[in-house]
Formats: sequence, structure tokens, C-alpha cells
Amino acid sequence: MTKGVTFLVTVALLALASSLTSAYDPSPLQDFCVAINNSNSAVFVNGKFCKDPKLVTADDFFLSGLDIPGNTSNRVGSNVTLLNVDKISGLNTLGISLARVDYEPYGLNPPHIHPRATEILTVIEGTLYVGFVTSNPDNRFITKVLNKGDVFVFPIGLIHFQFNIGQTNALAFSSLSSQNPGIITIANAVFGSNPPINPDVLSKAFQLDQNVVNYLQKQF
Repeated sequence: MTKGVTFLVTVALLALASSLTSAYDPSPLQDFCVAINNSNSAVFVNGKFCKDPKLVTADDFFLSGLDIPGNTSNRVGSNVTLLNVDKISGLNTLGISLARVDYEPYGLNPPHIHPRATEILTVIEGTLYVGFVTSNPDNRFITKVLNKGDVFVFPIGLIHFQFNIGQTNALAFSSLSSQNPGIITIANAVFGSNPPINPDVLSKAFQLDQNVVNYLQKQF
């Protein structure tokens, strides 16, 4: 009887471990799988076809221009330059990507989530007010003011933001634990969905007058 219980517990633990593992980018089974858009390729991994390893070059793992500031002339005053598998084909199956984030004075990288990645952000220049909110029911707000050289981690799937509280431009670099982390900007998704969410739903969810909801939907 005891052996049977032990066996069942072991199976349950292995099943749980497998489910947790599959929630992230799978570990590669080869040195690399450089992505190409070629349906004649025999190998299809992580949504991309693999280039013949014998034809791989250094350029498949290279991209220049990350020293050029992004254009922050927009409503939020920030710009994210994401280097994922679509920009660097050699990232396919490697489970990592990089982003440059530029902020004008009082620029905001608005509240958003990465459904497939944890993010670690390093401030290169400026002062950023950053934070994330834990899941229900606690909804704790974890926040910090970062200066040049400071590092902060945003756990996978949690709402987070960065706000430049300085009077000069700010710059940060983020590493993300997925070749394609994805992004859902909360305000854009809720008020700018296509087709629009019924205003009655948003009015009740956010406890807002429907005229306010209608205005916000027009803005996004």
C-alpha cells in the first residue's frame, strides 16, 4: 500500500514538473536553430523553420544599430526597440531576447505584461520609477526608484511599468527570458481592442461613467 502511494505521489510530482517546464521556451536539442522562412526546410521548431547548420553565418547572430536612440515623440514619451527572433534569427530556440527602452523627460513605458517572459531591466542613464503588481487577491504594488547602474526584475506575467521621473532623457536595457516574450499594454488592450469591448462591461469593471468609457475607447 505504501509503495503504491509513493508511486502515485512520484507520478504526480513528475506531471507537475512537466507542466511547469512546458510553460516556458523549450530547451534546444541542438546547438542552434537559425530561423528562416522556408517551407522546404525539414525541421520546424518554435514556430520557425531551421536553416541548414552548414549554411549558418555570423550574421545570423548579429544586429547593429542598438546605439541609436528610439523615437520618443509619441503620447507616452517612450520607445521600445525589441530584438527578438524576428530581428535576430539566431535567437530561435535559445529562450532570450533584448530590448532598448528610451524615455524622454517624464516619459512612460505604460503598464503592460509579457505573457511569456520574466524581464530584468538595467538603467544606463537617468532615474526611473518602476513597479509591478502581484496577482489576486493581494495585488501588492512592488516599487522602486532606480538610478544609473541599478537593476530590477519584473516576474513573468505581472503588470509592470517604468516612468522617467527625471528632467533629462533616460535609457534602459532589458533582457527577457523568451525569444518572443509578447507584450500586452493594458490600456491599449482594454480600451483599444478590435472590435471594441462592450462599454457596459468596461463601465462596470472599472466603475466609470459610460461617457468616460466611450471617450477612452476613442483615444485608443
